[in-house]
Amino acid sequence: MKKSIISSFSSVSLWTAISRVFGLVRDIATTSLLGASFLHDIFVVVLKIPNLFRRFFAEGAFSQAFIPVYSKYVEEKNKPDQDLFLHNLFSRLFIALTVFTVLVIFLAPFFIFLFAPGFYLDETKKDIAIISLKIMFPYLGLISLVAFAAGIQNTHTKFAVPAGTPIIFNVSLILAAIFIAPYYDIPIISLAWAVLIAGLIQVILNFYMLYRLDRFPKFKYTKDHPGVKKVFKIMIPALIAGGVTQLNLLIDTIYASLLTTGSPTWLYVSDRLIQLPLGVFAIALGTVLLPRLSRINIATDFYKFRETLMHSQKLILFIALPSIVGLIMCSNEILATIFLRGSFSIEDVNQSSLSLIAFSAGLPFFMLLKIYIPAFFSRQDTKTPLMISLMSLLINAFLNYVLAFKLGYGHIGIAAGSSIAAIVSVLVYQIILFKQDILIFKSPFTRFNFSLLASLFVLIYFLNSVTDYFDFYNLTEFGKISSLSVIVLCSILIFALCIRILLGKSYKKHFIY
Repeated sequence: MKKSIISSFSSVSLWTAISRVFGLVRDIATTSLLGASFLHDIFVVVLKIPNLFRRFFAEGAFSQAFIPVYSKYVEEKNKPDQDLFLHNLFSRLFIALTVFTVLVIFLAPFFIFLFAPGFYLDETKKDIAIISLKIMFPYLGLISLVAFAAGIQNTHTKFAVPAGTPIIFNVSLILAAIFIAPYYDIPIISLAWAVLIAGLIQVILNFYMLYRLDRFPKFKYTKDHPGVKKVFKIMIPALIAGGVTQLNLLIDTIYASLLTTGSPTWLYVSDRLIQLPLGVFAIALGTVLLPRLSRINIATDFYKFRETLMHSQKLILFIALPSIVGLIMCSNEILATIFLRGSFSIEDVNQSSLSLIAFSAGLPFFMLLKIYIPAFFSRQDTKTPLMISLMSLLINAFLNYVLAFKLGYGHIGIAAGSSIAAIVSVLVYQIILFKQDILIFKSPFTRFNFSLLASLFVLIYFLNSVTDYFDFYNLTEFGKISSLSVIVLCSILIFALCIRILLGKSYKKHFIY
């Protein structure tokens, strides 16, 4: 992998990290306002509906289908053809999103029943959920247009604005939760309006960037445009294949709505912490990889394609494994520091900690999916991810039912089911990639693997020793934040120092490529 990829990855990671920090502040504001009440359950479940379609369609299927096709147009360096393709695709996308959004608003009660059947057992929950969905759902159309604009920018190696755009969403909700929502009888209604306003601002910013790139789309309809047909041909199976995680989250949401009050919030809070390393590193790397792999002709440069993917896999494991250790061993400390305030209680921290541990077990596999799926889509192979995704959905649905209800593990069972489904999916992807010779077997007894394993043992020993000295439940706000900050910084330094010492002069070749 070239250093330019590392540079692009660093840029996306930085902006994504900033966005995730604002996301945590947003969650602190909303959980402090609402706790693990039925109102917060409604908010997180209803917000998942447009977000599910956003990740499933806009960031998932659409981006996976659009970027490889548009990359080919860019390589040909024929701007009139590029413009005609973009105008036609934008026109169809805008019309489809408008029709779908209007349809969902009219059928809001049905969608609430579909996504959260448990809310129909309580008339108040049902009514508030329906109103909130009607306000929030247009966000899907807006953010899908943002994904269209982001795909264009990413193809032209402009990653910063798309990666930083979610900051607007988080800031909008933070301001609403602190300054507006507390003054309303039903505070989540004002939060719903904040979601919609954030979407409008995000569209304006990203389309301004298209104007700067001289790629601003216009309404233009050419019958049977070949590029548009190709995008939609790839996108249909990609609607399932590219959105496997989101479909699994949908299943989690449906089951969680049937559990005890607080379960959707506990799952949401723990999932948000998993999304930090997942978004900052895996999604950022996948964002950079897709256009890069799409430009590699695997028939003539197979070695480059293989090395790019294998180096990415190594980087993912280097980040994921210490993240697992930290999230599992410090789950209560992290949750108490971030969320233990206002209406969010110690019991909520303890329950969220259990689902966080279950999610953490699957973290490396959630992260690996973010680079394996682009490896297939960059070659316009949608059939393989489609079949694996369908398999994962069935496994996840079955395990959620068995673990959460039959065996009585509740929200912990839902988190564990998602992790197991991701593990199975990654194993299947690896078998296929090995058969295609894109991944090759290397001896596990390498200096890098030994260094990584030894550094993890040192990290475990450190965290096991240091957490005994702190009682995060009884510390002041400043005490919790400062103590956790010291633990995190020391953990990073200890792990990095161990790796550096054990790898010696070969350190750089493993990460700068």
